Amino acid sequence: MAHSRTFALALLASTQLLLILDTAIVNVALPSIGADLGTDAPGLSWVANAYLITFGGFLLLAGRVADIIGHRRLFTGGLALLSASSLGGAFAANSALLVAARALQGIGAACAAAAAFALVLLLFSEGPERHRALGVFAALGGLGGALGTVLGGVLTSGLGWRSTFVLNVVVGAALIALTPAALAPVLARRAKTGPAPGSPGDFDLGGALTATGGLSLIAYALVDAGTAGWTAPGTLLAGAAGLALLAAFAAIESRTAHPLVPPDVLRQPVLRLANLLSALAQMALFPMFFLVSLYLQAVLGYPPVTGGLGLLPLSVVVVLTAPLTGRLVLRFGLRPVMTAGFAAVAAAMLWLALSLSADGSFLGTVLAPSLLIGVGLPLVMVTTNVAATAQAGAGETGLVSGLINTSQQFGSVLGLAVLVAVAAAHTRAAGPGAAAEAAGFRTALLVGAAFAAAATLLTLLLRSPAPEPADPSPSTHTSL
Repeated sequence: MAHSRTFALALLASTQLLLILDTAIVNVALPSIGADLGTDAPGLSWVANAYLITFGGFLLLAGRVADIIGHRRLFTGGLALLSASSLGGAFAANSALLVAARALQGIGAACAAAAAFALVLLLFSEGPERHRALGVFAALGGLGGALGTVLGGVLTSGLGWRSTFVLNVVVGAALIALTPAALAPVLARRAKTGPAPGSPGDFDLGGALTATGGLSLIAYALVDAGTAGWTAPGTLLAGAAGLALLAAFAAIESRTAHPLVPPDVLRQPVLRLANLLSALAQMALFPMFFLVSLYLQAVLGYPPVTGGLGLLPLSVVVVLTAPLTGRLVLRFGLRPVMTAGFAAVAAAMLWLALSLSADGSFLGTVLAPSLLIGVGLPLVMVTTNVAATAQAGAGETGLVSGLINTSQQFGSVLGLAVLVAVAAAHTRAAGPGAAAEAAGFRTALLVGAAFAAAATLLTLLLRSPAPEPADPSPSTHTSL
């Protein structure tokens, strides 16, 4: 049984790596895509943004659908859609077709991500074994960001940008082929297998449409703000429409017999705080990868491949630290480890920001603080995921997975939009030149450090959830 679950976890964590790698790898390939397809900067931005909008907008819906139709079924379907749309992207003849393919990729990624996380919750009971599983998830997620930057440079330089989409097809097909062998044995042994209580007839169509539409429009407004500005008419209109749809969603959920998000789930204070902390973590960490890579290339003059390799030591530390997080939680408790993780991220980003200069170097400026970030990142990701999923019932794993993934995705999009806007504004004010660019990156990273510091203080509000009914299978529960 242990060997089977290890195989299943390897499959699910590899999916997480693929989804994060995809975001990073395409970002590196964007200049080559623009040159080949004759696309200007605004058009190129939508090659990246179409994926982010649909990924963020469909996560909540995907999580609930997984509870109704079955997690394995949605997992396989999501990977199939991701692979098929990646193949379409590889053969796209113009930017419009490529943007459409990226939007479909985002929907497939949302389905696969929500189902994969829910499957981890089903296969590993609350306690040390789930902590270890989430540690592996965090390790491969951290590796995906840096590995995507490196592979993006290597593949684009050697085989052309279309090869970055072919990679998704190959890896996605391999994961689909391995799914029956990896998941069928372990799911067959568990009493919680199969769809959650409910049926397609119970599906909350009104809630699904308003939630997905509202989240997608909010995601659109956030990514559009990064290019058009926060006060642009399109940004404001999309944001207002998104908020209106989410208000309609809240009204529908209070009246329907089978809500997409049961109000009792959202009344859990630990779940709400954990989702907020997850969003703050991504608001600080996700833009950091982007800004550091830009600093290494735009200010220090490193080529894209070398700039990507500069993030590899951080990823190695994440891979080494993440599997140990469960032991730390078991020994010290969830809240102390979470607080320490956010404090480490805040301190490291402050250190990194104050070190940036036009005449800096990777070894003298970036390496040491990035290693500290590599320690804090898995502590933050694992503990927030543990807190958010601590009270998930068998029929709520997909929903809780969709909620935490949505928080993380929107934190990433919002953080990137805010920090890039801060960097650009400060650079413009400081004037042209490498010193001005370094100053812009420094200011943006200081804002990211402030997000992490705010999260550190919020962790002090975390309280232990109410006790759950005893599980027939023994497991050790960690107190907060």
